[in-house]
Amino acid sequence: MGRPVLDCGKREKKIDVRFTQEEFDLILQMEKSSGMRKAELIRKKLLSEGEKILLDSKAVMNSLDAVGLELSRAGNNINQLSRYANILNRDGLLSAVVVDRLLLELRKYNEIKMDLDRLMRKLIRMLGS
Repeated sequence: MGRPVLDCGKREKKIDVRFTQEEFDLILQMEKSSGMRKAELIRKKLLSEGEKILLDSKAVMNSLDAVGLELSRAGNNINQLSRYANILNRDGLLSAVVVDRLLLELRKYNEIKMDLDRLMRKLIRMLGS
């Protein structure tokens, strides 16, 4: 019968990897339960499921820092505008311009907070899979 025909090109490249005894035992257990050879098992896990675990931690941290900084700035602006609006309201001088600006800052703050929430959910999903 001979060797089965390859679906794609010939595998000529090799990667040597060392495992601890516990890791190797886990691989042997997975090999027995799946009925696949170790190489096929590792290849399948790495190539089909590996994208889920790849994470550019530097880019994630930079994104979190940038969003956190913007969130902090927007929060400071909201606090300053709120104090100013309270003083003007107490004196009976609160104008629609100040209220509009406060609402604009609140919207900006909410958008940044939602971006941060999305980023955190994405990070959690990536780390959890």
